[in-house]
Formats: sequence, structure tokens, C-alpha cells
Amino acid sequence: MIKTSYEFDQSILAAGSSLKTDILLRFRADIAKSPRRNLNLSLVIDRSGSMAGAPLHHALKAAESVVDQLEPNDILSVVVYDDEVDSVVPPQAVTNKSTLKNSIRKVRAGGITNLSGGWLKGCEHVKTRLDPQKINRVLLLTDGHANMGIQDPKILTATAGQKAEEGIITTTLGFAQGFNEDLLIGMARAATGNFYFIQSIDEATEVFSIELDSLRAVVGQNLKVTLELADGVSLVDTLSLAKVSQNDAGQAVITLGELYEGEDKLLGLSLGISSAPVGELPVMKLHYSADVVQDDRIQSVSGTVDVVAKVGTVEEAAFAATSHIILELSRLTIAKAKETGLNLAEHGKHREAEQILQALVKDLRDKGLNENFEIAEEIDQLEYFASRIAQKALGNAGRKEMRDQTYQTMTRNRSDLVGRGVTAGDEVYAMPIVNEVGSGVELHCVREGGKLRVKVMSEGYDSTKNIQFPRAIRAEGARYVVEGLEFSSDRTFYRVRGKITRFAQPGETDIFVAPRQSYPTNTGKASKGPASAADLPTTDSVGDSILVQCVKDGSKLRARVVSDGYEPDWNMRFPRSVREEGMLYVVDEVKTAPDGKSYIACGEIKRFVQPT
Repeated sequence: MIKTSYEFDQSILAAGSSLKTDILLRFRADIAKSPRRNLNLSLVIDRSGSMAGAPLHHALKAAESVVDQLEPNDILSVVVYDDEVDSVVPPQAVTNKSTLKNSIRKVRAGGITNLSGGWLKGCEHVKTRLDPQKINRVLLLTDGHANMGIQDPKILTATAGQKAEEGIITTTLGFAQGFNEDLLIGMARAATGNFYFIQSIDEATEVFSIELDSLRAVVGQNLKVTLELADGVSLVDTLSLAKVSQNDAGQAVITLGELYEGEDKLLGLSLGISSAPVGELPVMKLHYSADVVQDDRIQSVSGTVDVVAKVGTVEEAAFAATSHIILELSRLTIAKAKETGLNLAEHGKHREAEQILQALVKDLRDKGLNENFEIAEEIDQLEYFASRIAQKALGNAGRKEMRDQTYQTMTRNRSDLVGRGVTAGDEVYAMPIVNEVGSGVELHCVREGGKLRVKVMSEGYDSTKNIQFPRAIRAEGARYVVEGLEFSSDRTFYRVRGKITRFAQPGETDIFVAPRQSYPTNTGKASKGPASAADLPTTDSVGDSILVQCVKDGSKLRARVVSDGYEPDWNMRFPRSVREEGMLYVVDEVKTAPDGKSYIACGEIKRFVQPT
């Protein structure tokens, strides 16, 4: 069965005039510890040109780690795609792990991104072994935009929802900074799967493991909640990214997806109540249904909960203790504000977006919630995003972090997924620098579980405790000197006191003097090639250069740009002497030719060699 509970943000509501209140609903599959469910899993991995080098290397290592964690009763398939789609591992039981991993290791980077073709092939593989008693899942990983096959996000999102209705759930994983987060989040939401932002290439294995842990913990699916509101009660807002629709009676139906063992599924609602007499006030009937594991089988369960609020006089409401759920509701409110702020900024309303985020910061501080470390961290995030939005400088990385933080908070109840973000704040490069600690306290910024945390290095302090520190000047590997540290009121974390400077050890290279990103010298001159491709210098990384591939076009060999952001079908002026079918090259620069419909390769050409 499903265990449900609810709590209002105020334990006693004030009688009299209309009011707005927030309520937190919890759902949990109340079953004995169940045996692990077998998986029917398809890994679909982007091997397009933009993945060439370290990204594909780490993605394949992550895929190998998945093989290591599966059992003989699990079914696995592996699909890779660029402009072509290949099933390097057709659907099969995981009985020979070394053979499976050898097949994965042979994958090499290729051309452009046929995301739809790869994903649909993965869905097809899962469907051939579809079993309602198994977890039937496609894991789609990409680092770029779909530029071949079906490219319309609306079609892909709608199709993901249709596949979910057939029992095939999709989880999407966005790799690095080039992917379309709106598409991947939209597909995950429509399919009631999960979404992950793999911010750093060496995080791939860790994120895959998080998803596998989640799949092993699935004890319920297709959780749906219908709100039958009482007269005088209205639904103001839904603090969730769940799908919300209406039934024939006009009631809100909220699709919450999967239930995980030991994890509450949270749903926050903002309600309007027209009037509330003293006493017990019926607020709604909550109807729920889900497919849960019972007696080692998937069975449908349903139920109804009467939600009732306690209403008292204004004085009673004023003196009533605020519910302890205020922290959890605050997290959902923060996530909603980030979503709202981002949407406003993208419609040019930067000032309004900044005001919403800063107003929430003030409200959280006025309530004293900054004495909780996780809320204190969120306050730093809100101030950081508000500042970037006000400067119209949020950028691609900031946008992805905001979308990811909103998604994770409003869909999952896992502390290791919320508040993630490792992009260095630009302000770190402009900080004043000192070369000695003196009487100050030395701090160090480290990456920890997808988050930037600041730790104390000086003696006399507890190095295990976290430090509240401005998000705008955090950068992995940076060291700082502050005047002092002081405890939070509950002594669970530190706050910085006084001036903050960046610390650079005398004689050591300062990696934050200027942005670490470097660019090739672009001459603007058309590339010239040696006598043959064998005479080209080699490289195993693309960096900020452009990846080009030689393909057969009828009887001719053509050069095509396979890096994201270019037209994949345009011809290119490229030295004929080095053209070999299927070969990948790295060039310094690609310019649009005077005809406006072809490219010119410029600068040095190197032959790309897949790293081992």
C-alpha cells in the first residue's frame, strides 16, 4: 500500500478572511524490504564528433561500470549513434561481462548527432524484452543538439510520453555544456524518468551509479494523485515539476512517476482558502493510485485521504508553532523561484527576475532559515544567480545549473542531487591576491559530489565542517584567506568573517590569474596539407578547435564539420591530399566561404586519434 501524510506550513490557520497556505504531501510505498528487481536496460550513447576525445572516453568507462554492476538476470543493450546508429551490444542477459565491455571499448567518435535514431533504437531493444515485472529503462546520453533525424523537441517529448505509456521509461543525461537541457528535461518529464546534468567529464561514472541505485530502489511506478478540492478552496500553484492535467470533472491530476524504497515522494501545493471558520476545515480529498511491489509482484493499489486543516483565532494562529516542514517547503519554494526567475530572464525581464530572487533571499533570512546550512547554501546560489541575471551574464553554464537545481529539488528527495553546480564564478579572477596567510584563516575550494564546497585548512578549526561562502567567488582548486570564521547558531557550520582575499603561494603558478580557457591562433588562411594523411601531426583532444570528418559522397570524398553549431551538409574546402574515408581531423578554424553555403578549413590540420 501507499503510506501518505500531509502537513501545513502553519499548524493552525487563522480564521476569518481569505488566506493562502502551503501544504506538503508525502507518499511512500509502505512495503517490507523487497528483493532487487531485474533490469531491462538500454544504454544509448552519443558518439558524435563533439564527444571525441576525453568526453567519449569517460562515457564509455561509465558504460563499462554499468556492466560491472549488473547481474546475470538483467538484460542489457548498448546503442551508439552519430549520423549512423549501431547496436554494439544487442539485447542479452549479462552473463559474459568481459565480452560486453570489449564491445563497448571498440566504440569510436564519428559524425553528427542523430539523437532520435539512437534513442528510438534503444526503445526498440527494450520493447523486445519488455516485462512489467522488470524495470524497463532507456538511458540516453548526449553532449549536443540533435541535428539529424527528428529534431523537433515537441515531437521527441511527445514520443517519450507515448513510450512511457507502453512501459518504456527514458532517463536523459546531459554531458558537459553543449546539450539542449530543455529537450532532455522535457523528455525525462514526459517519460516520468530522471534527468542528470553531468557537469564534469570525470563525473560520468558517478552519475550512472546514482541512476542505477535509483533503478534498484524502484518499488512503485505510475503514482498519480487527483485533488478533489472542497468548496472555497483553490489550487494556486504546484511546487513540483510533475505533469499536471485535468480529468473530466475538472479536478487536477498530478503524475508523480516512480516511488523509491526509503525515499518520500514530495508534493508541495499552494492553496487559496476563501474563508475559514474556527474548527476543523475540510480542504480536499486526495485520491491516489500506483503500481507497487507486493508479494514479489507488481500490483495496482489506490486510496483516498481526507485532508483537514486546523483553524483557530488570529491569536491562536499567531502563537502556534510553525511546522518543522518549513525547511522542506522552503526548498521547493526556492526551486520554484529559480524556475520563475529563469523564465522571466529569458523573456527579457531581467530586473523582475532579480527582484523575485532577492525578495526570497530576504524572506529566508527574516525567517532565520539561513541558520540551516543547506538553506544558507541556497541563499548563496540565489544571490549568485540574481547577480548574473541582473548583469545579463547568466550564460550557458549558469542556465544549466539553474535548470538542474530546479529539476532535482522538485522531482527527487535526495540530498546528493540538489544544489549541484561546479562552474567557477568569474569574480574569482578579479579578487585581490595575497601571498601569505598571516593572522588570517586559509580556506580551500574543492569539488564534492557535484558541488563546490569550501573547507578550512588552518589549524584550530574543525576541517570536517562546511563553510558558508559566496558562490560568486568559488572555483575548484582556489585558495583563500579570510579574517576569521564564526560558528552558525547551532555550531554545525562556519561563516566567513571580514575581508576575503585569494591566496597564491609564492613560486607557484597561479591558475586563476586569467581564465584557463585558451584559444588557437586563427590566421584566417585556408589550410594546406602535406603529401598524405600519414604526414599529419596527431592529437587525442579537440579542445577549442573544430572536428572534421571525411565521408564518401557518391564517388567523391568530402570533408564535413561534425562539431556542434555548424551545418552538417555543407561542403568544405579541405586539402585533397589528406582526405581518407572515415578519418577525423582537428582544424584550428572553420570559416564560411564567400558563397555563404560552404566552409573553408583554416589554420593547422591534425589527425584525430581516439585516446586509449
